[in-house]
Amino acid sequence: MADVTGYGKDSPGRLGWTRLRRARSPLGVGRRTRRRARSLAVGSQRRLRLRLQQAEAAGVAWLDEGDAAGALVVGADWGSREKKARKKKARRRERAERERERREREEQRLEREREEREWRRLRELPARRHEDADGDERAAPAPSAPAPRRQAEGPEQPPRAPGPAQPVLVRAKAGLLLLLNHAQTFTFTGKCRMTCLYGRVQVFGFIVSQAQPAYDLYSPHTNCALTIEAISYMMPEKSLKDMKLEIRSLIKDHLSSANVFHVIKQFSPMGSIILLESLETPATGFILSYSAFSHLFSGKKQEMSSSFNLEQLTMSSIGIKKCEEERGFHLSESSSSAIEELITACCEEIDGCPIIMACGPKCIGKSTFNRYLINQLLNSVPCVDFLDCDLGQTEFTPPGCVSLSNVTEPIFGPPFTHQRKTRKMVFYGDSSCEDDCKKYTEIVKYVFSAYQREAPLIINTMGWVKGDGLLLLIDLIRMLGPTHIVQFSSEQCHDMPLLTAEYTAGMAGLQTKGKTKTKNRHLDSTESGDPDEGSQPHSAGHKLLLVQSEFPGAGVAQLTQWHSPVLRDMALLGYLALLQPPEAKPFFPLHHLVPFQIPFSSVALRVIHTDVAPTHTMYTVNASWIGLCRILDDVKQKTDGPVFLTDNPVCDCVGFGIIRGISMVKKVYYVLTPLSHEKLRHVNCLMIGNITIPHCIFKSQPKIEGEIPYVTSEYNFTIWGSGKLRVRKLLQRREYL
Repeated sequence: MADVTGYGKDSPGRLGWTRLRRARSPLGVGRRTRRRARSLAVGSQRRLRLRLQQAEAAGVAWLDEGDAAGALVVGADWGSREKKARKKKARRRERAERERERREREEQRLEREREEREWRRLRELPARRHEDADGDERAAPAPSAPAPRRQAEGPEQPPRAPGPAQPVLVRAKAGLLLLLNHAQTFTFTGKCRMTCLYGRVQVFGFIVSQAQPAYDLYSPHTNCALTIEAISYMMPEKSLKDMKLEIRSLIKDHLSSANVFHVIKQFSPMGSIILLESLETPATGFILSYSAFSHLFSGKKQEMSSSFNLEQLTMSSIGIKKCEEERGFHLSESSSSAIEELITACCEEIDGCPIIMACGPKCIGKSTFNRYLINQLLNSVPCVDFLDCDLGQTEFTPPGCVSLSNVTEPIFGPPFTHQRKTRKMVFYGDSSCEDDCKKYTEIVKYVFSAYQREAPLIINTMGWVKGDGLLLLIDLIRMLGPTHIVQFSSEQCHDMPLLTAEYTAGMAGLQTKGKTKTKNRHLDSTESGDPDEGSQPHSAGHKLLLVQSEFPGAGVAQLTQWHSPVLRDMALLGYLALLQPPEAKPFFPLHHLVPFQIPFSSVALRVIHTDVAPTHTMYTVNASWIGLCRILDDVKQKTDGPVFLTDNPVCDCVGFGIIRGISMVKKVYYVLTPLSHEKLRHVNCLMIGNITIPHCIFKSQPKIEGEIPYVTSEYNFTIWGSGKLRVRKLLQRREYL
């Protein structure tokens, strides 16, 4: 072969050529073969050497005898060299893997040390603040008001610990696990059941800590969205490792092992872990069974048909939807300062339990402010009394009532979600008191007499503050004697004068007179008050707190999406949901429920909102909303017919119901009510007012063939006492869902 070159160690080459060079092969190859050997793999090079050796065995004498003997030895030793090379590569990979693991362990150690330093610094922060406070007191001693208990439980503004910028959502076995760092928020719409597994959060003013029971959260589109905010808490006397072991034991029953590791890795100091579960209650289920309110929590139909990402699908599985933080509840600066002052006054109780009255025009935010204030007070006091004087937008009862309630649980929803038993309640029978203000003041005075002054009292008033409404409000201020008045206003609404103590004392009310002369403030020398109760002295005055409502449309009822009649219908449906049997799915329509039979001789009837002839009273009573009341006088029956009252008594209302039918043969009323047999025995009066049953109950009666009962278009409206049901065209004019 021409141009043959020795295959020696001085020739350059790649990895394959290097192996051949180390073998010190005496074989001779041509230039083309040498170039090809450089790009061959180990197996190809072995086959090339085998072919060359076979060629020599065939008689091709390229080498002398000494070099040929060396070549045979190299060929025999080729396999052992290849094994050594593979072992060397494996050892290099193992060293690289061990080095990578060492670096990871070092990074984890540094991270733990950093978290431990942060943990110790946060834990020492309260002690430093107490030392600074003691030093300030020694330098300049001055009396200070005691702070509420919730502000003394931990640092107010600790430094934010490092962690994810957004709340962490993890799919749990029976819900959703929410991981919040300090000061992080989660705003949502829908309904769910919340349990605080670790840490401390605040929801609509109420603080929920670890080991507290689960709370039901309702965030419909009729109100501002609820926000869960992680707040500071006392740092435990444990190391970070011990705390993570505790967290692992708390969440391991709710998550898989992989998700547990993910949550532990994302946890940081001052963080909170929340469990959100699906919530189904009879009240919401009964309301959602009607098509008009079926999207009360889920939103509009067009929003439901849009594409969802994985996070939205995870949240929708438990019935919630994340929304912008701007849709949540936000306190204005004036509201925040007023609440702080009211909480301080309730915690001190220097002059007894404070009486707080909220007043202002319609749609100004009084009800929302009252709920938030109740939740804030429950962080410091065991209970709060609530006097509801607003007939149209009641809080704990169906509309048309004046009631006194003792609140011991936080409020996390609109009125239709927390219809509850009251301490004292009177059925006025209308959503407005313009027709009979004297009776209204008598009812308020009667209900207020049940207040025992053992807890702070919050008074909710009507939005009627023009003309006679303002004069009536001044009468209520004189009669109830509040210690604090919270007056609401907005940029679009400036109808009310400032209700200062001097103004209310000198201004004449609708039924009371103003102050005419004052000789000595320490002597009772004023001529004012109710003519029937002239001996009742004036209160010592009140403190006025001004609140500026800053949300869009504040004080303008025409800009609200959900009008007052719709909210009243939902409150009525929330009360009627108590008729449903436990675990009833699907929900029974009202005409499928078994009513009570009340004899004519055991109860008296009274239509309180208008005058009706006795011969037509039974037509008015049938298919009407009634108040089940208790009067002091015994029902006297002279005949076997119904008993009618001649006046409107001020008496206790036990509950409510619907007269489903009347049997003139059996002399009984068929009444649907959630009251028990024991409470129904105390009822001896049925009062019919101007509160109408929601139209959806009449129109949505399944399994009815032909004409729907109690729904007709042909009726003689000239009969005395009859009248059409008011058609609410505003639902057709405005966006309803």
